[in-house]
Amino acid sequence: MTAFKFEALDAAGKTSTGLIEADHAKAARAAVRAQGLVPLSVSPVSSSDAGTGQMRFSRRAFNAAGLTVWTRQLAGLVGSGLPLERALTALADECEHPGQRELIAHLKSEVNAGSPFARALGSAPREFDDVYRAVVAAGEASGALGVVLEKLADDLEERQALKAKLMGAMLYPAIVSLIAVVIVAFLVTYVVPQVASVFNNGKRALPGLTVAMLALSDFARSYGLLVLLGLGAGGVGLSFALRNEAFRERFDAGLLQVPLFGRLTRGYNAARFAGTLAMLAGAGVPILKALQAAAETLGNRAMRADAMDALVQVREGAPLAAALAGKKRFPGLLAMFSRLGEQTGQLPVMLDRAARQLGNEVQRRAMALATILEPLLIVGMGLMVMAIVLAVLLPIMQLNTWVK
Repeated sequence: MTAFKFEALDAAGKTSTGLIEADHAKAARAAVRAQGLVPLSVSPVSSSDAGTGQMRFSRRAFNAAGLTVWTRQLAGLVGSGLPLERALTALADECEHPGQRELIAHLKSEVNAGSPFARALGSAPREFDDVYRAVVAAGEASGALGVVLEKLADDLEERQALKAKLMGAMLYPAIVSLIAVVIVAFLVTYVVPQVASVFNNGKRALPGLTVAMLALSDFARSYGLLVLLGLGAGGVGLSFALRNEAFRERFDAGLLQVPLFGRLTRGYNAARFAGTLAMLAGAGVPILKALQAAAETLGNRAMRADAMDALVQVREGAPLAAALAGKKRFPGLLAMFSRLGEQTGQLPVMLDRAARQLGNEVQRRAMALATILEPLLIVGMGLMVMAIVLAVLLPIMQLNTWVK
């Protein structure tokens, strides 16, 4: 059966909307009339891409936090023994967001039609990525879908927590930098010319700092817009260049060499890779498929290329630890824990420990970097403002000397 959304009039003439399941549109209209409503429009909740079977929704129904909460709710219902179909029905009935309700109704109709849940999720790839679907498929195959969904919710939650902490650590320095740029631009382009114009007609030479500041002000007023346009054009050009995979890989490899930022990028990607691999291996996904899915979660293309190369070596018979040890972009800690896991037969457990340790290290470094940057940015902004103020005050002090 297919999920349809409808708009209809009730006996009082009021418009109402809702979802209904039927084999086709005509049956859906009949079902709406059976409820005492006059159907105005009936349409499937989504449209299908020709040849792929994938469903297109107008916008994403779940954000990262919403997907985590929904997965946790579904895990609780399925883990308590409720059949998947009834669990999806309960979630659809309780959902207040129309887009989410339509998506869940579509998933329910796919499951009712006999599709495995993982295949139903595959019809909405924008909402559920390859890793999500692989974990669900492993849970269905093992008969422990509730437990696997709970682990998946934990992983999504930990990933969001790590990302939020990194964003929080960098937010204050970014705000201070933006405010500093705005203040300095205002002082240089407006305040300095207004004050210094009083002294331009004088016969005596202005202090060197004032002359330098006036030159900077003239340049900012004459070419500031061109500089901004040039920076914008450079950003647009870089975004287009990054669409080329070869250039993107070289660019990301260069980012890993940047002091401080490179170590944070390496640690964050390695933690995500290890956590995903641990979750997939723990759910029973074959190691080769788990490696490929974990590699595709890496945002850094250079590290992704190394992970795919490690996948080739593992496919040829090399141990995972040996394959990762030869990739210098990955921290040595990951190879060490992989080796311990292979030796003890507890690879998912050891990979999970590696992910947690790498994640904690990334958080520690990010907080330390933010702690150092905050006073440096404040001092730097203070020095710039002080230089501008001195450039304005020095001619006034000099004028008092001339009067005396």
